[in-house]
Amino acid sequence: MFLPNSRYARVATVQTTSSTGETVVALKLRQLTPVTGDPRMVQAGDRLDLLAHAIVGDATQFWHVGDANSALDGRSLVETPGDTVRVPRS
Repeated sequence: MFLPNSRYARVATVQTTSSTGETVVALKLRQLTPVTGDPRMVQAGDRLDLLAHAIVGDATQFWHVGDANSALDGRSLVETPGDTVRVPRS
């Protein structure tokens, strides 16, 4: 269902019924493991995928940066130049 390097690859699923009576499959809540990271000052034009590519060589691992900062919307982490974002060690 998901690529092997997806953050959802090993997350369990559940079946539930929607408000319309339709049976749907949903992912269980993914528990975040504590991740340490090095602080990095946000520069204009930064994006999580670009940070992941620069640090670990794989832009698809952008979600590790979001997890290290407990961000629900990763875009908010890099929208203000001068803010600090934690970047996990590779």
